[in-house]
Amino acid sequence: MALAEAIRTDRGVLRVDDLARRHGTSTRRLQRLFLDHVGVGPKWVIRRYRLQEAIERAAEGPPDWSALAADLGYSDQAHLVRDFTAVTGVSPTAYVRSLR
Repeated sequence: MALAEAIRTDRGVLRVDDLARRHGTSTRRLQRLFLDHVGVGPKWVIRRYRLQEAIERAAEGPPDWSALAADLGYSDQAHLVRDFTAVTGVSPTAYVRSLR
């Protein structure tokens, strides 16, 4: 659970192998620990916290999506949009419109 908390509090955690290296363990061991104690893999947790931050920032007002994607460690805006839409069921723009 401490590793999941590390993901939540350190927005610099973007990759499973980086998290494993920071905590002195192998990627595979980290995956097994998460599955045993959290119920999902570390990649899932990292993705959810990144998207949660995107949702929070979108709620503050329409963001610059490409800058937000870069801030959250996505390769580009399209990657963020695909992830956002896959998880929420709506595009980021539609989500922001729904908040008004």
